[in-house]
Amino acid sequence: MFNPTRDQARLFFIDSWRKHKAKETLSAMEDIAAELVFQHPEYHALLEDPEAVGQDFLPEDGQVNPFLHLSLHLAIHEQLSVDQPPGIRDAFDACLRKHAGERHAALHDVLEALGETIHAAQRSGAMPDGLAYVERVRQLAGR
Repeated sequence: MFNPTRDQARLFFIDSWRKHKAKETLSAMEDIAAELVFQHPEYHALLEDPEAVGQDFLPEDGQVNPFLHLSLHLAIHEQLSVDQPPGIRDAFDACLRKHAGERHAALHDVLEALGETIHAAQRSGAMPDGLAYVERVRQLAGR
């Protein structure tokens, strides 16, 4: 299983974006990462700064961690591609309908649910609950 360090994960996004901008050949996963970065122009300047690898993003300061955000997007991309946990693709499609086909907005609903699921698992010391995650996405699609 791939288990990168914080810096390796961050460098993956930084390098993917750099290679995309330089029109270098990208692996399939780098291409997905570069597309995710492209969809978040608010992160472009940060990802072009080599010092970003070591930067801290503190929620108590009102900061969103762009690397975490992009990593969750990447995880969701993979989940949707294999419908894992089972039902996530149908739940996402419901979000997509709610957002009138706006894929990025629908992905952010799923991202919210995934973040809540991970946070709950960390608090309880248990594995993430895939069924609860899919149900939360369905709830977000209904609101």
